Amino acid sequence: MRGMAYVVFLGGVVVVLGGLTWFAAWAKRTGRGSGVAGALAAYDEAYRTTAHKSHYELRQQADRKSETGSPDDL
Repeated sequence: MRGMAYVVFLGGVVVVLGGLTWFAAWAKRTGRGSGVAGALAAYDEAYRTTAHKSHYELRQQADRKSETGSPDDL
């Protein structure tokens, strides 16, 4: 019976982690994860300024579009 408790516990951990993984994928797919990112950015701004600056730099890099050269540049 004691071994069964470990199996039930590990099964619960697997179910919780699987649910969180599914939720993260769903939030990313539907675009609903930006609120969490904003909350973490506010925390970083207050307590970890270098992480906050990195967050905004990464967002700017993602928003930038690469310039495509002209075929004449070759």
